[in-house]
Amino acid sequence: MYEFIKGRVDYIGPEFVVIENNDIGYQIYTPNPYSFSKEFGQAVKVYTYYHVRQDLIALYGFHTREEKTLFIKLLDVTGIGPKGALAVLASGEPEQVVQAIENEDEAYLVKFPGVGKKTARQMILDLKGKLQNIVPDYFPDLFSQDKLESKDHAMDAAFEEAILALQALGYSDREIKKISPDLKKEKLTTDQYIKKALQKLLK
Repeated sequence: MYEFIKGRVDYIGPEFVVIENNDIGYQIYTPNPYSFSKEFGQAVKVYTYYHVRQDLIALYGFHTREEKTLFIKLLDVTGIGPKGALAVLASGEPEQVVQAIENEDEAYLVKFPGVGKKTARQMILDLKGKLQNIVPDYFPDLFSQDKLESKDHAMDAAFEEAILALQALGYSDREIKKISPDLKKEKLTTDQYIKKALQKLLK
C-alpha cells in the first residue's frame, strides 16, 4: 500500500520512530529506531510495509528496499511474526543471517528472541536458496554511525535507551544483565550500544 514515506524524523523511541509528513505523524516500527538518531529533525526516506491482521494494523519501516524485502521473506516463515523479524534484522548483520540459513546453522539462528529449533529449521527450509538477490549489495553500513564524544550523563541516557530497545526486541533481563558490564565500559551512542549488544548476544 505504501512503498515509502518521506518526511522529518519527529520522534525516536525504543520500538518505533515517528515520521512527520504534511502535518501527519506516521508511527513506524523499525528494527533499530536509534539508527535514525543522526537524522533527527531532518527529512528521511523510509521504505514501509503495511501489515494488517485481525488484531493488528501497523507500519514497519526500513532504511533500504532490500531490508524491507528480507523482512517480508521472514514473515513468510511459519512461526515468525513482525516482532521476531525485526529482532533478526536489528542485529545489523544480515549477511550472517543469510549465511546461517544457507549453511543450515541452527545454533546461530536460535540466538534470536522467539526463534527456537523448530522455527530455525523452518527458516532454513523456507528461505535457503531464495535470498541470493539480497546478499550482494546488502547495505554494508546498516545502522553504522560515527562515534561521537559524549558527556557522562549523555552516555547514561544512551545506555538506558539501548536497554529499552533490547527489551522491546524480546531479549530477557537475564540476557541483558549478562552483557551490560562490558557495554558500560565504553562511551557510545544509543545506536552503537544496540549494535554492540546484539553482536555480544549473538556470539
